Amino acid sequence: MKLRVAIAADHGGFALKEELIRRLADSLDIVDKGAKECDTTDDYPDFVELVGHAVGEGEVDRGIVICGSGVGACIAANKMQGVRACVCHDTYSAHQGVEHDDMNVLCLGARVVGVEVATELAVAFLMARFSGEERHIRRLEKVAALERERLSRRENVLNALKDIQEETLDEQGEEAEDVDEAEDLDEADEAEDEVEDELEDEAEDQVEDEAEDEVEDELEDEVEDEAEDGIEDGEEEDDHK
Repeated sequence: MKLRVAIAADHGGFALKEELIRRLADSLDIVDKGAKECDTTDDYPDFVELVGHAVGEGEVDRGIVICGSGVGACIAANKMQGVRACVCHDTYSAHQGVEHDDMNVLCLGARVVGVEVATELAVAFLMARFSGEERHIRRLEKVAALERERLSRRENVLNALKDIQEETLDEQGEEAEDVDEAEDLDEADEAEDEVEDELEDEAEDQVEDEAEDEVEDELEDEVEDEAEDGIEDGEEEDDHK
C-alpha cells in the first residue's frame, strides 16, 4: 500500500512542488492541496492549513509544505493541532525528525535548496519511521502536554469571550425593555394629554354655550320689556282722547 502524502506550496514553492509531484507520483499516493497555479499574491498559510487538516484528521500519512524559505510554512503548520512540522534542509534532520520526534510534516524552502536536494530530503523524510523507543515516547508526551495546555488556554479565552457576548446581549435586551417601557409611558402620557385636551375643549364649548344662552335670554327679556312699554303707552294715549 502506497504512503498517502499531502503536498502544497505558495507561489514561492510552486515550481518545486510541481517537480516533486512529477518525481514521486509513481511511488506515492499524492494529494495535491494547491496552489493550482503560480499566483504571486497568494498566502502560504492558506495552503499549509489544507495540509495540516489532512494530516491532523488522518486523511493522509504525511505532509510536505513548501514556501520560499520553509520558515513561514513551518510556523503556520505548528499552530495546527496534531501537526509536528520542521524545516529540514539536510537529510539527517529529515529522517531523524521522524525517527525521534515523530515529525509528520516536512517544510522546504524552494529558494534555499534545489530540486535534487529537495527530492533527497523528501525521500529521507518519507522512508523514515518513528522508533517507538520509550525515551522518545516520553518526550512526545511532554510535547503533547504543551499542546493541550495551549488549547486549554485558548478554550478558556473563547469561553470568556462567549460570556462577555452573552452579558452584552442580556444588557442590550434589558435596555430594549427599558426603551419599550419608556415608549409605553410616553404613549400613556400622550393619551392622557389628549383626554385632557378633549375635556378642556368640551368645557370651553359648554361655557360658550351657556354664555350664548344668557345673551339670548337677556335679548328676549329686553324685547318683552319693550313690547310691554309700547302697550302701556298706547293705552295712555287712548285715555287722553
